[in-house]
Amino acid sequence: MKDLKPEIMEKMKRFAENFSKKSGTVVNPNKEAAEAVISGLASHVEELGKPLCPCNFYPDKQEEIKRRRWICACDEMQILKYCHCLLFTNEEGLPITEYLPEWHEGRQIYGLVKDPTPDKGRALGRVDKIVNLLKDYVKEHNLDVSEEEIIEWAEKVARKK
Repeated sequence: MKDLKPEIMEKMKRFAENFSKKSGTVVNPNKEAAEAVISGLASHVEELGKPLCPCNFYPDKQEEIKRRRWICACDEMQILKYCHCLLFTNEEGLPITEYLPEWHEGRQIYGLVKDPTPDKGRALGRVDKIVNLLKDYVKEHNLDVSEEEIIEWAEKVARKK
């Protein structure tokens, strides 16, 4: 990776620290893992002007920026409190999977990881947002999950007011 501007790296480190506090997570305690993701975000800020998630492949990065779904903090993080990059984790360095349905790859890989701070984060954790996110996920992963099941899950895990 090319040399990144120190001020952009610092900006992304501050963002990660501030968002983790706001969301009730921590920046991954594995410093190498955290640094790799932060460097990727900083690289995208330099290249694209936005902190596009570095843990995905994008056929068209500009199109992804327009969709905004994978700009950090991504929709999965703001809706389901799940960071597939492992930047925002619990104290043990595990992603929170409590709000993921059992058929989501994060839940299949890590099992159930409870949210230690359910009163924080998930600013967009409303039923409609969860339904739309999971419908997209099901479509993109060619899963056989009914809309009824998605709605039922969304109602179960939606952020309570």
